[in-house]
Amino acid sequence: MERKKIRIGIIGLGLMGREFCSSVARWCHLLDEMPIPVIAGICDKNKDTWKWYTDNFPEIGLKTDDYKVLLESSEIDAIYCAVPHNLHEQIYIDIITAKKHLLGEKPFGIDKVANENILKTIKENPEVIVRCSSEFPYFPACQQLIKWLKSGKYGRLIEVRTGFHHSSDMDLNKPINWKRMVEVNGEYGCMGDLGMHTLHIPFNMGWKPESVYADLQKIAESRPDGKGGIVPCKTWDNAVLTCKCIDPKTGKYFSMVVETKRMAPGATNNWFIEVYGTEGSATFSTHNPKAFNYLTTNGKEQGWTRIDIGSQSAIPTITGGIFEFGFSDAFQQMIGAFMQEFSNSSANPGFSNVMPDETHMSHCLLTAALESHASGKRINL
Repeated sequence: MERKKIRIGIIGLGLMGREFCSSVARWCHLLDEMPIPVIAGICDKNKDTWKWYTDNFPEIGLKTDDYKVLLESSEIDAIYCAVPHNLHEQIYIDIITAKKHLLGEKPFGIDKVANENILKTIKENPEVIVRCSSEFPYFPACQQLIKWLKSGKYGRLIEVRTGFHHSSDMDLNKPINWKRMVEVNGEYGCMGDLGMHTLHIPFNMGWKPESVYADLQKIAESRPDGKGGIVPCKTWDNAVLTCKCIDPKTGKYFSMVVETKRMAPGATNNWFIEVYGTEGSATFSTHNPKAFNYLTTNGKEQGWTRIDIGSQSAIPTITGGIFEFGFSDAFQQMIGAFMQEFSNSSANPGFSNVMPDETHMSHCLLTAALESHASGKRINL
């Protein structure tokens, strides 16, 4: 029987759009009977971005600078949308209203109001599949950590630390871009762009913050404008959120520290999660992407065990289990999780993409974080 095909339109042809297409181009890499994504249309107002797509995917039928052309087409089933945060609300609502399934980039709205308007549209169109992107949990060693978490081997949680560290902004001569502009990126700054990545696993585990105390930093107060001038840089560079959460497995409180930093010396692109409990602890970091680290607490002396995990991904692939796994593989696994949503099989799709209600939980937390920093107080959610 021929496998079902899902015809994809891409809105926003930058870095992540190319990554999406590259994943589709090597779909035969996955050993799964899920539907197959097909790139059927592209959209970006900058027509110079079209060339890479048309050169590498000559079968693309729709090419436009008006995203509504994709939404009106009967040749498009779903949309991958990767546009700046200030465009999320209108475009996401239009996609969902047009009955096109959506895999959208975080944070699903520039602020909490925009996010709530998107979620209202989702509720009005329950037949439309809507998910938010987050690829890092699909690293095999992190998948091992998730299995460890779901088994409850930590006992009672003491602390969870989760974060995303960049260092590219350490270069103070780096010209400003939209992610450093409040009117485009939003008041959240680094939290809006990086926060959903850090919260994907905690929210999936049911670790919902009940309060937050936030420490936010604006370190680079100005940047070159790329035209010979200097302009203000108003977004938050670094954020540390200390949250009080309840573990639904035990009903007990624990601390969760969430770090989103664009100015973290030495960190190129480091995503991590650390879980500490009374009976066991475990950590994962993309700094050492093969390593699943854990310990079992037994008396006063404990020692960490490191297991190197090969390419043993959630969705099986042709790659031998001893080989390396990287970002492009994690991105493809994320798309695979989205494609599994279209399967007629009742099989468990495994670790899901970020759900719409989880994006709302993120906005509630980040909005409270802004209030906390402004007031200097812990804010209840």
